[in-house]
Amino acid sequence: MATLTPETAALYARTALGHVTREYPNKMDHVLGGPADVQGPRALHPVFFGSFDWHSCVHGWWTLFTVYRLYPDNAEAGAIRALADELFTATGIAAETAYLARPSSRGFERPYGWAWCLMLAAELSRHDSEEGRRWAVALRPLAEAFARRFRDFLPLATYPVRVGTHYNTAFALTLTLDYADAAGDAELAALCRDKALAWHGDDRDCQAWEPSQDEFLSPALMEAELLRRVLEPAAFVDWLDRFLPRLESEQPATLFAPASVSDRSDGKIAHLDGLNLSRAWCWRGLASALPVGDPRRSVALTAADRHMDVALPQVTGDYMGEHWLASFALLALLAPEA
Repeated sequence: MATLTPETAALYARTALGHVTREYPNKMDHVLGGPADVQGPRALHPVFFGSFDWHSCVHGWWTLFTVYRLYPDNAEAGAIRALADELFTATGIAAETAYLARPSSRGFERPYGWAWCLMLAAELSRHDSEEGRRWAVALRPLAEAFARRFRDFLPLATYPVRVGTHYNTAFALTLTLDYADAAGDAELAALCRDKALAWHGDDRDCQAWEPSQDEFLSPALMEAELLRRVLEPAAFVDWLDRFLPRLESEQPATLFAPASVSDRSDGKIAHLDGLNLSRAWCWRGLASALPVGDPRRSVALTAADRHMDVALPQVTGDYMGEHWLASFALLALLAPEA
């Protein structure tokens, strides 16, 4: 079973340091309301301007702060600290927060970027160093703004979004729950849990029509991972029995076969490396929820290993994957142990 080592953590930190301040190329989520809105990434987003797109920069910082907390003596810790001190300021975060107040920014990064910003805040809440607490305080206004957006949006969200891309609502709720529980935001936590059950509580016999060509999340397994966090252990096992009734027989077979990536220089096709990593994350999480002696535990762990064996060597090497894959590798490597 693959684990996070200091050497791998250092590699991921060096990789993230190489892109969180790389402004171009940049794929922006920016609605132009007039000529004055024609501005570059750093002018619009003084903190999260790198990593090809806003959300990847956010979870690139999640990677950096996670490594910083877990390995404070890492060779990259000084560079992480210096760069965070430069960028995570009240002024910079105020500008990021003000961007959300634009009338045309209502749908900005919904829900993926919202959730990752909250996941970043949850990570910083775990830091007990003086600088970690300082960065957490700096980020708080932006995190609270996104938490309010979720509280306003979830009551309006009649239906889930099941595609395995940025719009996937199960992934967003999973990360948001991590924040809500860490921040003691009981209202947001209850909204997430209620919506997860309303959307998915009655789902049965998943056929798993995946992967699609540019998915980096498994619609089936992401839903299961969300319900694992929402339901009590016995209730979750009952739900899983209904949702994936043939899991012990490795059916649906597509969930157990790593996706094939034909061209890693194509940003959309490179998403499939992320699918393999996020499947491994989910398989490990599901295994941790199954009772000792349940044969599905070993089935799930074997599936996780199979996907990680294929995907971990691809985390670095091509910028179309390198600007974001380390975060998903960390999710998998830090998943709960069965």
